[in-house]
Amino acid sequence: MYCQNCHMADGKGLEGTYPSIIKSGFLTDPKKAINIILKGQSGEIEVNGVKFNAIMPAQDYLTDDQIASVLSFVRNNFGNKGSKITPAQVKALR
Repeated sequence: MYCQNCHMADGKGLEGTYPSIIKSGFLTDPKKAINIILKGQSGEIEVNGVKFNAIMPAQDYLTDDQIASVLSFVRNNFGNKGSKITPAQVKALR
């Protein structure tokens, strides 16, 4: 619901515009992942060897529980293997 408009329901993203979240090394750092949701992302980034330069708006309107759930799901699906994100981790960076 929160990610699929840009990253698509299958996680493949939109070629040349929005990065894939499939096997995404970009999501391995929990703090970085949380901060992207809380603060957004702008400027050029590289995800799995592909460069992107689109704006991802902050989604800080989501609760700590929602952000933790979304990131925990993404970090453990789409071929990703990551630790669970807790609401306390989100709160600490908010």
